[in-house]
Parts: sequence; structure tokens; C-alpha cells
Amino acid sequence: MLAIRLLLLTGARRDEILGLRWQDVDLDTGTLNLPDSKTGKKSIPLGPAAVELLAAAPRLEGSAYVIPGRRRPDTPFVGIQRPWARIRARAGLGGVRLHDLRHSFASVGVAANLGLPVLGAILGHRHPATTARYAHLDDDPRRAAAARISNQIAADLNGQPAGEVVPFKKP
Repeated sequence: MLAIRLLLLTGARRDEILGLRWQDVDLDTGTLNLPDSKTGKKSIPLGPAAVELLAAAPRLEGSAYVIPGRRRPDTPFVGIQRPWARIRARAGLGGVRLHDLRHSFASVGVAANLGLPVLGAILGHRHPATTARYAHLDDDPRRAAAARISNQIAADLNGQPAGEVVPFKKP
């Protein structure tokens, strides 16, 4: 579903995507220019995957909305919880909330070593502390970082250049 993919690819809030109008989408600059959001006027930069998704999205004649209502296309889509529940069940995601997609966006950014100020600007947070709550690190990025560090130290101890895996030699 377009709405869920956009939520995942942009880190935007549910209502920002469901209320998104085509007039607020600028594919040339890769930006969503929201006249009003939870934190006021906001610009959301789009990555190439989100731009491609929006460029391929169908436009329903007579509807200003990117995701129009099913019964009334002149209104935004409502009822996203039903399709989300089906997707969640099919993917075995249990209690994952729709808003968790926003947290996932931030977590992927943190794992890619993007700073909290940059992520906060993308998400529209006024305070870095808010972004820090969103940017959960799971074990995989920490484990990968620990592996890089220990491999580098082991390579240094063994007098070798760092590689993918350096077995530790006892002195």
C-alpha cells in the first residue's frame, strides 16, 4: 500500500502522509512541502526511492490527495489500521505499531552514522532529545561496530592490515 511505503521511506507522521496533497509534492526537488503538520509548516526531503514511488503513483482525477479516500476521493484516506493489521499479520510483526515505521526510519539513519541533528531536521523535531528517543539501536549495528573495532585492534596487534575477519593470535 502506497501510504505504508511512504511512511517507511520518509519517516513522516501518519497524518502527514494521509493528508498529503499533490500540490505539496515537488518531485523536481524531491521534497514534500507541508503547509501544516504537528510542528507547523514543514519540508520533508525525499530519498530517490520515495521520489520514484510518488512518480509512479496513480493520480485520481478530481482528487487533490496522493492517497484519496476509497468512497470519497475528494477526502483523504481513512482506515489505514485495517490494511496495516493485515500487513503486520502476514509479516509476523505482532504488536508493531504504524508509528514504529517512523522510529525505524530514525534507527536506520542512526545505524548509518547520520547525526541526531540531521535526523531531527528530517523528522521535523525541534529538540535533539526527541530524536534520540526515536533512534533506537538494535544489536546488529552495535555488533557490526564492535566487530570492526575488534578486527582493527586484532590487526594492529598482529601487524596486519585490517580485513573482514582477523583471527586473534595469542602472544
